[in-house]
Amino acid sequence: MNRLHFIRYLEQGIHYDGRGLLEYRPVTVTVNVSHSAEGSAQVMIGQTQVMAGVKLAVETPYPDSPENGNLMVNAELLPISNPEFEPGPPQIQAIELARVVDRGIRESHAIDTAKLCIKAKEKVWSVMIDVMSINDEGNLFDASSVAALAAIKNARFPKYENDAID
Repeated sequence: MNRLHFIRYLEQGIHYDGRGLLEYRPVTVTVNVSHSAEGSAQVMIGQTQVMAGVKLAVETPYPDSPENGNLMVNAELLPISNPEFEPGPPQIQAIELARVVDRGIRESHAIDTAKLCIKAKEKVWSVMIDVMSINDEGNLFDASSVAALAAIKNARFPKYENDAID
């Protein structure tokens, strides 16, 4: 859609999909959609659909934060969700999406990484969040952020024997 089409819709007081200018697209959040992850969620904002999964593992802390757990966000923009997305190494859009979601989680302190420390400099919990686009009709940043946070909230830590660290 070109710029003139958007201007015409705005002059009529509607979005290109017929919604009023102040009308939100419907939002649905479904948790526990994957049984292979410790937490998962599917989010739909209008026709945009995103899934997120959380995996948890005990690992070595990053050298620059030996008393904090690890957090990593990965985003995959699947070709099935948008013809502009291609398979293969992450494209710049996927890297930027992962960075924005990661920054949002860190800066909001949605996860207190200090509480993920099992034994300083030796063992911490790593929280790995995977976000995948299923259908891209716009606003992947919001849909991915909500999906990641819902998956985190849904996550349950696997059993871990503390005796193993002594």
